[in-house]
Amino acid sequence: MGAGPAGLAAAHGLAERGLPAIVLERDGGVGGIARTVEHRGYRFDLGGHRFFTKVAEIDRLWRETLGDDFLLRSRLSRIHYRGHFFHYPLRPLDALTGLGAVESARVLGSYARARLFPGPEETTFEQWVVHRFGRRLYEIFFQTYTEKVWGIPCSEISADWAAQRIKNLDLLTAVRNALLGGQVGDGEIVTSLIDRFHYPRLGPGMMWERWRDRLAGQGVETVLDAEVVRLHHRNGRVFAADVRRGDREERVEGAHFVSTMPLRDLIAALEPTPPADVAEAVGRLRYRDFLIVVLIVRGAELFPDNWIYVHSPEVSVGRIQNFKNWSAAMVPDPSTTSLGLEYFVSRHGEMWGADDAELVALGAREAAALGLLDPADVLDGVVVRVPDAYPVYDRQTNAAVASLRAWLGGLENLYPVGRNGQHRYNNQDHSMLTGLHAARTIAGTPRPIWDVNVESSYHEEAAPARPGDRAVPGDVRPGSLEEVLQRAFARYDPAALGTATGAVAGGGLFLLTAIALLGGETAAAPPLSLLGHYLFGYALDWRGLIVGSLEAAVLGFAFGALAAALINRLVGWTETVLIRELEAEGTLDPLSQGDA
Repeated sequence: MGAGPAGLAAAHGLAERGLPAIVLERDGGVGGIARTVEHRGYRFDLGGHRFFTKVAEIDRLWRETLGDDFLLRSRLSRIHYRGHFFHYPLRPLDALTGLGAVESARVLGSYARARLFPGPEETTFEQWVVHRFGRRLYEIFFQTYTEKVWGIPCSEISADWAAQRIKNLDLLTAVRNALLGGQVGDGEIVTSLIDRFHYPRLGPGMMWERWRDRLAGQGVETVLDAEVVRLHHRNGRVFAADVRRGDREERVEGAHFVSTMPLRDLIAALEPTPPADVAEAVGRLRYRDFLIVVLIVRGAELFPDNWIYVHSPEVSVGRIQNFKNWSAAMVPDPSTTSLGLEYFVSRHGEMWGADDAELVALGAREAAALGLLDPADVLDGVVVRVPDAYPVYDRQTNAAVASLRAWLGGLENLYPVGRNGQHRYNNQDHSMLTGLHAARTIAGTPRPIWDVNVESSYHEEAAPARPGDRAVPGDVRPGSLEEVLQRAFARYDPAALGTATGAVAGGGLFLLTAIALLGGETAAAPPLSLLGHYLFGYALDWRGLIVGSLEAAVLGFAFGALAAALINRLVGWTETVLIRELEAEGTLDPLSQGDA
C-alpha cells in the first residue's frame, strides 16, 4: 500500500523471492514525496532529494537501476541570515566575515558555557542543540528555520528529531570538517556535512519510475489512483483491503499487507475499528503539510547553490532549490532557471488555500527580497501541495507511536514501513530498508523492521560515552580484537582541550596584566605590552585587559581544539594502518564483523 521508496522496495524484495505482489498507490504517479513533477518540460522535486547511503545493499540497487544516469554531484548549500549568505557546512572565515568578530566571540563563549555547564536532560530540540552548539548559535542558525519548518516552538519539538537529523554533529565537528575534511575522528562520515551525493539525471522520480518498470518485468503490477479505504481483519490477521478507484470500490485479498500509509490513516482504515485508547494515541500524532512554488526565471545562472536555507524571519519561505544545479537536464531551456520555493504550512491555514497565482506572486516577491532575482524575469510558475509531508516529533510522539506499535503488533501480517508508515523521519535509503526487511520477514526470515536506524543500520543500547572514548561502530562485535584496538586508541576531547588552553591563555593574561596594573608597574612590563602587536584589542590598561583576555581565550580555545583534531587524525591513521596489518596477517577477519 503505497508506491514510494518503501513500498516499491518491499515489492522488489518479494518478487526476488518468487512471491506474488501487487502495489496500490492512491496518487497518479510513483515515488511518494520523492517523486518528480513535470511542468511544460521543467522537472522538479518536492524538495531536493539527495541520494546518499551507508547501506551497501541500497547503494548497489540504486546503481544497478540507473547506471550512467546516476550522476555524482558536488554539494553547495548556504544559509541566508541577516542579509548574508553563510556556507553550510561551516567555513570559519566565512562565518567570521558574516557575523563579525564580536558576534563570533559570543558564539564561542556561548558554546564553551554550554559544554562546561550543560543544562537539564535533553528532551527537546532546543535543549539538544544548545548543549552541542551553544545558545547563541542556536538562536542564529537553528531556531528560526526549525520553527518555520514545524510551525511550533523548538521547546515543543522532541530531541529525537534532532538526534536523527543532525546526528554526530557539533560546533567543533563543523569547524574540524572545514579545516580537515568531512570525517569525524573515528572515520564515520557526518551525514549533515556530506559534500558530494548522487542524483538521477531527470530527478528522483526517474529512479522510482525505473523501479516500477522493473517490477512489471518481474510480474508485479503497480496500480495508480487506487486508494485503500478499508482494511478488514479478524483473529489477529488482515485478510482484505477495499480499494477505491474513481467512483467504484473493489476488494483485494492477500496473505500479507505492507503499509506506507500515514499511521493515522492506517488506523482509521481498520475494520473493525481499534479500541478507544488506540484512537486517542492516533489523535496525538501530528503532520506538517508542504507546498512548493516553482518559478521559471529568465537567466542561465542565478546563483551557484543546490539549495539555500532561509533563516531570515522577514520572509515565509523556508528553503529554495535551484533544480538546474542538481541536474542541467531538469531545465529544457538553458537560458532559463527553475527555482523551487518551499513553504511549510498547515492545510487548515490561509496559505494552503490561497490561489496559485497569489502564491507564485508571493514567491517572486520573497525571492527578490532575498536578492536572488528580478520579479520582471519570472516567466511562469506552478504550485504543488503535499499533505502529510512530514511526521511531527513533539513531546507526545514517542508515547503515541509506542502505543500504536504495540497494538498493531497484534496484527501479525501487517507491516508498517517507510517515513509516514512508522511516523519516523527516515531518508529514502532507510525507508527502502524497512520495505526490504518486511519482504524478508514475509518470506520467512524475520528482520527488525522497526529498528532500522535513520543514520546507519540499527539502534543499539550502549553505555554512555566518556570523554576520550572512541565510539565503536555498530558492525564490530563486542569483545573482539578490533574493538579492543579501537578503544585502546583513545581520542582527545576537542572541547575539553580547547577549554583548557583557552582558560590558561585568557586567565593567565588577565592575571599577569591585573598584577602589573594594580602594582603600578606597567612601564616595567615591556613583554606584556608587546602582546598588543598580536592581540589587536590588548593594551596595558583595564579596557585592554578585558578585551585582550577574551581574545586570548578565544585563540587558546581554537588552538586547543585544532590540536586535538590533528592529534585525533594522526591517531586514527595509525590505528587504521595497524588494523590493516593485522588483517593482512589474518589476526583480524574483516568479513566476520557483524551480519552482512
